[in-house]
Amino acid sequence: MTKLVLSVLLSTCMASGALAATVINSGSSTVVLQVVEDGSRVELAVDAGETESFCPSGCFVTLPSGDRIGLEGGETVEIKDGAATVK
Repeated sequence: MTKLVLSVLLSTCMASGALAATVINSGSSTVVLQVVEDGSRVELAVDAGETESFCPSGCFVTLPSGDRIGLEGGETVEIKDGAATVK
């Protein structure tokens, strides 16, 4: 019974977009991202070598380079020396 409940909960979370995007800062200094989600703008500071989860329901992100990208949640953004790669 526990396995069934866990499966249902996981399926519900996945279907509702509960997967968050992840940013990995592989660089040597802190990066600051501008994140706009549901009309609210926040700054997300990610220290060197750190990983943060954010954006569970889709958002727009302005990268340190000034580029703006849309995320749905579930993507991984790796930033190294100001350059970003989205996977």
